[in-house]
Amino acid sequence: MDEPASPGIDTDGAKRPAPEVRKTHELRVGPHSMQSDSEPLPADHSKHVEPWLAALLQAEFLGLLVGSGLTTAVARASGAPTLDMAMATFGCDHEASVNKAAAEAARRCARGAPNLEDQIRAAGDLIAGLGVLSHSKSEGKPSELTNKAARLKLEWQDSLDLRLREFAARVLDTERGIGAVLRSRDGAGDRVRRLLGSFLLTFASRAASRERLNLFTTNYDRVLEYGSDILGLRILDRFVGQMEPTFRASRLGIDMHYNPPGIRGEPRYLEGVLRLTKLHGSIDWRQSAGVIGSPDVARCSLPFGAPADHPAVDADPGSALLIYPNPAKDVETLEYPYADLFRDFAAGICQPNAVLFTYGYGFGDDHINRVIADMLTIPSTHLAIMSYDDASGRIEAFCRRTGRDEQMTLLIGPHFGDLETLVDSYLPKPAIDRTTWKMVDLLSRRLPRGGPGGGTTENAGMKGSGEAEA
Repeated sequence: MDEPASPGIDTDGAKRPAPEVRKTHELRVGPHSMQSDSEPLPADHSKHVEPWLAALLQAEFLGLLVGSGLTTAVARASGAPTLDMAMATFGCDHEASVNKAAAEAARRCARGAPNLEDQIRAAGDLIAGLGVLSHSKSEGKPSELTNKAARLKLEWQDSLDLRLREFAARVLDTERGIGAVLRSRDGAGDRVRRLLGSFLLTFASRAASRERLNLFTTNYDRVLEYGSDILGLRILDRFVGQMEPTFRASRLGIDMHYNPPGIRGEPRYLEGVLRLTKLHGSIDWRQSAGVIGSPDVARCSLPFGAPADHPAVDADPGSALLIYPNPAKDVETLEYPYADLFRDFAAGICQPNAVLFTYGYGFGDDHINRVIADMLTIPSTHLAIMSYDDASGRIEAFCRRTGRDEQMTLLIGPHFGDLETLVDSYLPKPAIDRTTWKMVDLLSRRLPRGGPGGGTTENAGMKGSGEAEA
């Protein structure tokens, strides 16, 4: 195929329009939109954004997908180290081939530069292939290729375990820094608790009669769980048990109820309950042999921000960290529990009248983007993207591919993605507040001074109160 003669002229001599330069900040909420390189003023946009988001939060099914951006925002507010996902050095033979495979995987996902997760997946594939070669024999005897494969497998497995231990230590470092500030009683602790608590409660504060918030995350840390504990939110996930909570394939629609005082046989749903799905696993998940021999996934008692030498930090990181897909030794562990986790993700958002909010998610996981794109094929669904930046063009590319602008809300840029600005100026206040609705109803009932009936504003207000009480 012939290339254009110049960047602005096609081969037939016609001028092509110059590519549009994307602005730093982009806002699209219903009929209100803007694009600007300068810092927006909250006073110009909050009156449009807050009621629009409040309406979206009233959807029948509500989901929130949290990426590493939330942990990064909380860590920066706490002065804690942020989690670095940069590529590591393994120091083994054929490392260049592994890095090339990682770069190819990142390219397929339109992620740009590969990261540590891509390397781990590629290294896991190499280890699995070397495992196959190490068991091959020629005329019943191990060959030179077999011996070399066995040696390389051990070399790569040891190096991968070391990288995973270092990764786990960095996750715990971030948790430790955040936890120290959250537990403090000074101004910094109050500020971080307010930011995290207000953000979570905005989405979790739903009337108990509504479907619970479905909270999804790709993070390995426990910032969401720790924040929920501080707020008194109750988490429903697939783990069952007290001594060693174990992942179960059956959800059975388990929920939480209570019996109001003086009423028997009429249980009511408990407020402050959410469903949590950690799509890529967690730092405190462990693989172990189940009672029937098949692998189980259990959650260990690893404290938030535990030191690296804590007894609950597994010495075998290959079984401790679940990174999708895990560099596992058998297909059962590779498919379990991720098939169940992504089934929950699809079931939670791919249904009519569902709204999915994303914050800090860079649309770099193709297996997640595919489910979100399928959700948008349902006309009554909606996607609200809140991001600190355009994620190297991935958000724009996803919006362009799906072609569902009418079903999308965008708050993109350092201004809208800043956690403190978002919480203080744009997100609806976190409350299940019947008092506010009653006040609005009373105000709407008030007659203007000198209106029909000749009543004053004060008399109309008193009349409204009486009617409301009645």
